[in-house]
Amino acid sequence: MQPDQHPAPENRTQPKRTGLTRVARASLLVSAFFALDKLLGMFRQVVIARQFGISAELDAFNAANNIPDLMFALIAGGALAIALIPVLTETLELTGREAMWRLFSRVANWALLITAAAAVIVYLAAEPIVQAEIGVAPGFTPQMQVLAVDLMRLNLIATLLFSLSGLMMAGLQSNQHFFLPALAPVMYDLGQIFGALVLAPSEPLTLGPIALPAYGLGVHGLVYGVILGAGLHLLTQVPGMIRFRFRWSPVLDPADTGLHKVARMMGPRILTIAAFNVVFVATDNLASRLEVGSVTALVYGWLIMQVPETLLATAIGTALLPTLSEQFARRENAQFEASLARATRSLLALTLPITAILCLSLHPLVEAVFGLNAEGTRLVVGAAQAFLVGLAGHSLLEVAARGFYSRQNALVPLAGAMIGLVSFVALALVLYQPLGSAGIALANSLAFTLQAGLLLLILRRTFPAVLRLGGPLLRGLASAALGGVVVLLVMRLAPVSPAPAAALALLAGGLAALPPILPYVRDLARL
Repeated sequence: MQPDQHPAPENRTQPKRTGLTRVARASLLVSAFFALDKLLGMFRQVVIARQFGISAELDAFNAANNIPDLMFALIAGGALAIALIPVLTETLELTGREAMWRLFSRVANWALLITAAAAVIVYLAAEPIVQAEIGVAPGFTPQMQVLAVDLMRLNLIATLLFSLSGLMMAGLQSNQHFFLPALAPVMYDLGQIFGALVLAPSEPLTLGPIALPAYGLGVHGLVYGVILGAGLHLLTQVPGMIRFRFRWSPVLDPADTGLHKVARMMGPRILTIAAFNVVFVATDNLASRLEVGSVTALVYGWLIMQVPETLLATAIGTALLPTLSEQFARRENAQFEASLARATRSLLALTLPITAILCLSLHPLVEAVFGLNAEGTRLVVGAAQAFLVGLAGHSLLEVAARGFYSRQNALVPLAGAMIGLVSFVALALVLYQPLGSAGIALANSLAFTLQAGLLLLILRRTFPAVLRLGGPLLRGLASAALGGVVVLLVMRLAPVSPAPAAALALLAGGLAALPPILPYVRDLARL
């Protein structure tokens, strides 16, 4: 099929009765690349951990990422993509691809202007952003605060590159093209790995027969790797834009009706993403007041939880949003409800055993993979286990929020995000001193689970099937119990050292947990 052909609606929404549906195929594709992305990301973090350990310098690097990441998420990343895809899909359905690209250009032009202006402001205000009592890292020493300011300013270059790349991803996904957007994070990882292996080390690294050069840039080399990765992330999208015949229009046209639709979605979505990212700014603020390494431990713990959450929930949500948007545009309410219900049932059933199995087998794996000392391992494992408590909540939130965004309703997710933010701050202030970094992670899990539950309750008023979760809950708990028992037995009885025993326990526990939830695994193929 040529990119500019536009098949009839009935041909685009009716899947074959055998095999995988379009959403299921796209989910598998996205999940496969996300798996590669997470594998490379974990390798990158292992390299960094072995070079820098749980150190104040690495804390500064991780804290410095917060505001640039927030800018990207607000202006041209998650906020704009979620607001843009439903409107682009509707435009493609009703008026064709040429009109869709005209709208895309107008949105992109505004987004890039705003991003550039915001980057200048952050560059000039970096010192108070880091040092203020309500800032990113008020608990750091003055020397580490100066380093965090320097790293934050460098990171703004990557933010500008990501802004354009994030827009391209939204445009390609609106055309039901997922390959290049899924490949882009892998290219980003490769740039970061180059920074960690080549730019940061002070001594050359030898990988088998290959001797890598070393530029000795230290933690600054990690930032240069981020910038390189952002450039690769952008360049990866270009062939797709050419294939779908994108033509840039150097026009702002603030009167455009499509632009107004995006803006109406964008306003609440910006606040929603802001609330989400403020959680992580507050996380680092509180963690900077704890023992050295707490900020980094939370970063690693979040990364571990994000592996299953991304492979399952983010992949499904990414592939599902354009289809839900199409179903809404055609007023296919029964299909819309069925798509959401299958996704929520499957995610709940699968995430419960994953949580149990990972929590029980995590310690020896973290110790072996990251190569940290006993205290560093304790911090990372505690944070990861506390984050994993919220795996089901985070996963359900991915789908529940898209149920509203696909219907061009951004106000309900905003209300949920604000409740989640307030809940997190209240819980974190209570838990962070007695429980340390694990208490902050636990507050995150509880707050996001509450947020997901509220959105599902509201969706239930119009689509009752999305909250018929009794069966998945019972089967998921049974699966978690079976998998957990097998993990404990294998780790206790396997005649090997702790790390191989834990890896074997993961496999055995996963196989033991599968039978009770098999119907919901099959449901994924029918999305």
